[in-house]
Amino acid sequence: MISNERFHFVLPSKETALVMTVCPNYEENGVSSTMTGKPNFVDLQGHLLHGVLHSNGFGHLICINGIEEGSEVSGNDLMDFWDRICTGLRARKVSLNDVAKKRNMDLRLFHGVAFGEPWFGRWGYRFVRGSYGVTQLMYQKAIEGLQSMPLGLLIQQSNVSDYEVLAICNRYQAMSGHSLSTLGHLFCFMYELKHRLPLENHMISANSAKTIVETTCRWSPKRIEMAKRVIVEALRRAEFRWVSRQEVRDAARAYIGDTGLLDFVLKSLGNHIVGNYVVRRTVNPVTKVLEYCLEDISTTFCNQEGFPLSSSTTKSHSHFTRNQLTSDMLYVYNYIFKETRPTITTGIDSAIWMATRLVLDAKRLVKDYTGELYPKFSLGREDTLKLLCTICIRNKDGGFGCNEGIRKALPPYDIISMHPHATFKELKMEVEKTFKETYWGLKSLSVDSVVDVNATDSDLVLGLVEAGSSLVFTGRIEDKEADAKEIYETKNDSLVVDCLCGAKEDDGEKLITCDICEVRQHNRCTRIDNTEDVPHIFLCSRCEQDIILFPSLPQSN
Repeated sequence: MISNERFHFVLPSKETALVMTVCPNYEENGVSSTMTGKPNFVDLQGHLLHGVLHSNGFGHLICINGIEEGSEVSGNDLMDFWDRICTGLRARKVSLNDVAKKRNMDLRLFHGVAFGEPWFGRWGYRFVRGSYGVTQLMYQKAIEGLQSMPLGLLIQQSNVSDYEVLAICNRYQAMSGHSLSTLGHLFCFMYELKHRLPLENHMISANSAKTIVETTCRWSPKRIEMAKRVIVEALRRAEFRWVSRQEVRDAARAYIGDTGLLDFVLKSLGNHIVGNYVVRRTVNPVTKVLEYCLEDISTTFCNQEGFPLSSSTTKSHSHFTRNQLTSDMLYVYNYIFKETRPTITTGIDSAIWMATRLVLDAKRLVKDYTGELYPKFSLGREDTLKLLCTICIRNKDGGFGCNEGIRKALPPYDIISMHPHATFKELKMEVEKTFKETYWGLKSLSVDSVVDVNATDSDLVLGLVEAGSSLVFTGRIEDKEADAKEIYETKNDSLVVDCLCGAKEDDGEKLITCDICEVRQHNRCTRIDNTEDVPHIFLCSRCEQDIILFPSLPQSN
């Protein structure tokens, strides 16, 4: 149903803020540009964040643009902020179209293969409906198929003269310390490794200890270098297992008594290369204690042929940054998902192509907040009676929409709070007031009775229904010129969708209409490119077949 109000939440970027500053003709009040004739600030493209919440609690995240688009705020921070807004304002459901990219990589594909869910899944968004007839089961099977794809099989498919894929797999296999046997294992490790590396090129080689010496440091580079080597030796004796910061500190104190120097070096050593080792640092998720571990990189960095570099070469060129990792991710992504293959009709190429298309077509996501909100408000306090209520509109012929198959068009249940001694008359008045204030088409609503509850206006509510119950009220629109069906924000029911892919409703993709039966089908499914002009005459496959098989008319005597 169409809500009375909607609220835009916009974090402008430097560019959109500049446009607003230098172009005073832009509307600031959120009124649609089609109504005012002036360009609207919220319609601008390129905001850091733009989301909409309707007065009935439903919303849509229109866009987020993080560091990838030149922002100083990361996409994670923007999503955290948006999620706090929705939670604080008690949103019901929020939808989005997942078109997020990272260096031209579709995140719903890369993150889906790595973790089994889209990137937005970290905030509770789930796939509900796909384009081109993609179902939840089809999406899940496609993800599982790509995740379990054996790396060895993919490497065998690589060009014999191109060792880059083999070199990348060898590099991260050596880094991981455990088997990376499938594509899902590789993508998961690369993604997690990227977030453990520093943002810039802070990793240093063995002979560059001076880069961690601050200008105001009271220790000489020689003492810092000695402390580093003592700490690395202590970690090496731990046989490459994770060791707590206190254990490392205690072991190093047997050789260096200056605890301030040890604390300074331990703080500086995270993700730094010392000799043939990388000193890893992380927080134990269980104990919440800072831990350190050594990682042997003497065979990690490979040459163009995919073979390990010598120790001397490694020491002088052991700089591994996020940029290199991102480049490797992009290379593998393009090789597997985008590289043109000689044939895609059979075998592994066909399986990858089909699964990739299914995942990319699953871009409509929804987060349901009602599970978080309703348990908190269903019963209420002792001095408050809380119920979940909705309405069913009486049609002009006297029947009720909810009894004629239009129950799916009922407005969502709303939480109605009453005093514990409220009567049904008071409850109906409160329901009527709430829905009038929420929905544009219900300004002349009059509530009549409660479905499946035999009660008079003077009866106490709490005596006939329990707190937290869900009630449906019948009502009518007093405005004689209003049509109950016009208050719903629905698509044109006269347009029938029956596509070859199995889609039975408009999913937002481009459609073309048959000139005979007027059934609509996807451009892509009928092999019409979205960039091509629509043909002057189009026949669906069924009508085309009927014409071919249509028998000649019988001859009259």
